[in-house]
Amino acid sequence: MKLPRTLRLDPSDFVVFTAAAEPGEWAVPGSFAFWDEDPAALTGKRRQESRAGFLGLGSFGWSTLVEVAEATPGQREQAVAALAGHILAAYGAPDAAAARAAAEEEIGFAASLCDHPPGTVLALARVVEEGAVRERFRTLHRRETPHSDFGALPVFAILQTEGEDPERPDLTRLPPHG
Repeated sequence: MKLPRTLRLDPSDFVVFTAAAEPGEWAVPGSFAFWDEDPAALTGKRRQESRAGFLGLGSFGWSTLVEVAEATPGQREQAVAALAGHILAAYGAPDAAAARAAAEEEIGFAASLCDHPPGTVLALARVVEEGAVRERFRTLHRRETPHSDFGALPVFAILQTEGEDPERPDLTRLPPHG
């Protein structure tokens, strides 16, 4: 069986989400986290979570990307139990049985997204269309041969900086946005 697992390719999730999921957590789309909120009223990090976040089932933080991964029955059960506990505690499920049923449904939906080879990367976009929230999932695949001439890409520039940890960029040194 396969389930989505959080993936971190760069530190951007720390910037765009209230809480970033740790890499390697089992994940679900997590749309239920926004069920009682008006999408048009969401702002800032909460808005970004609602637009493009997968919910990690360890930290209950958010991840922009997940990858398809093999899961054992025991790992699936742990994911269901963690999510059921979270639904009960954070979302006020009426009882443990109702929380477990909701978690089973969410994990089942997450598994249905994983009909791809392990390692396939999934991205999510939520939009409101005609008053309804719609989710679109994209698959991203590794190139057979890595791209090597990044200077040829017109929208990217590679800058080499010294003394800056690429995992923790100094955002205060960025030029003002205007």
